[in-house]
Amino acid sequence: MGITSATRHKPSGDHQSDTTAQPHLPQGTGRQRAATQGTDLQRERILQAAAQLFAAQGYANTTMAQIVRDLGVTKPFVYYYFRDKQEIFETLSWRPAVDCFTALDFAATDPRRASEKVLEGIERLIRATVSHHPVAFFPYREPQVYRPEYIAAQKKLAHHFYDLLCPLLEEARRDGDLDFDETKITALAACSLPGFLYSWYRPGGRLSPDEVVAELTKLASRVIGLRTKN
Repeated sequence: MGITSATRHKPSGDHQSDTTAQPHLPQGTGRQRAATQGTDLQRERILQAAAQLFAAQGYANTTMAQIVRDLGVTKPFVYYYFRDKQEIFETLSWRPAVDCFTALDFAATDPRRASEKVLEGIERLIRATVSHHPVAFFPYREPQVYRPEYIAAQKKLAHHFYDLLCPLLEEARRDGDLDFDETKITALAACSLPGFLYSWYRPGGRLSPDEVVAELTKLASRVIGLRTKN
């Protein structure tokens, strides 16, 4: 899951809920009271600069002073938007989490077969992980950084995703489109594939981002036992 200019997938239909709300931050988080186009741009400047530092040297070795220096601003400027570097880190991490775990939020009226929704949802999850490089991999690299409130919110998002995926898998199996045994194990196995990216994926490698997504989606289709049509 890294932070780039990937298009956000918006939840839709009856599945939309409060699961995507950003975890509550302690009182005193920054001094900003109302978001405007200008303040949003400044927040993005801070987030992008911090993302590069966190990716290059880790959370513990990154200081607010370094973020300030890279931006060429003063500390009060950064503290106007963010309480501390942990809030910056969690804000960066929350975006790919939402994109990944709302990948199955199709409209209730979507008429497609369950297998089509499963494949598109898994492809969306993989694409979100790749497109949000390097921020999507922060939870794999430094899980100890996050507050309990953040972890609980992320688990809620993940449960939302798997509560949609498992029934779709079982429906697709009944339709004769998929062939697997244990539903939960199959779901976890297929969706764990993009998690391995954090140890080896680098933009600009031999395969383009689209090719990486295509390869991993193909592997996931084998894990869920997609039956090919003759």
